[in-house]
Amino acid sequence: MKGEGDFIFSDSLNHASIIDGTRLSRAKTIIYEHLDPEDLQRLLKETSTDGLRMVITDGVFSMEGEHAPLDRLVEIAESHGAFTVVDDSHATGFVGKNGRGTPEVLGVEGRIDILTSTMGKALGGVAGGFICCSKDVRDLLTQTARTYIFTNAVPPPVLGASLAALDLVQSSTELRDKLLANTMKFRQDMKAIGYQIPEGEHPIVPVIVGETPKAIELGEELFKEGVFAIGFGYPLVPEGTARVRAQISAAHTEKDLEDAASAFERAGKRLGII
Repeated sequence: MKGEGDFIFSDSLNHASIIDGTRLSRAKTIIYEHLDPEDLQRLLKETSTDGLRMVITDGVFSMEGEHAPLDRLVEIAESHGAFTVVDDSHATGFVGKNGRGTPEVLGVEGRIDILTSTMGKALGGVAGGFICCSKDVRDLLTQTARTYIFTNAVPPPVLGASLAALDLVQSSTELRDKLLANTMKFRQDMKAIGYQIPEGEHPIVPVIVGETPKAIELGEELFKEGVFAIGFGYPLVPEGTARVRAQISAAHTEKDLEDAASAFERAGKRLGII
């Protein structure tokens, strides 16, 4: 973005890193309602400029485990001459039939102008990130992006591990299949206990509690039970939607999941949440 005269249209629940980036860009940021393509379209129609217009969103939202409606967002952005940027850090490697992330699920591969992601989550939890973009954007970033220019290069062992993880993702669906089965079991078990779990299939499982102190207390009680799941409240999530965020892994056994659900049940009853 050049800055003055440019506009960024950002989902209201975008990750803090996106918020920081939009502020650094010096472009005017306009917030559209969470997961609301029609609100985005209205704002694009109302905003005329000779500058650039960018639509930016998480592919999967880190606190909700929700997919952005990329198919509709891309369609709207294209119709208004805007370009689309997606942070797919919470989807790369395990979301989609081939693990290619949110664009694969929503059928818009090849239509996302800039896609950012990480090697520090599903691809092994090491470090480093990457950007998928055109050659022109790549050349611009390597010359002007301060956070790239003044950062050390990713160590070769990290790159080697990340490439091996990508090979594993492409060679088999076994781990993704196990992850989905684990996720659905845990979600169903938690609902049966009496917790409020939003619908979905993502291994980020938000256990909605409501008030921030209760969410923090629940996280602390779970830790005593041997379960590591952190409570989050305002301003990380909207007021009244505080939650404990559970994160399911393909490495979890059925017993692990059952033990975790039992710990949630005991802790929740002690605190009067369920």
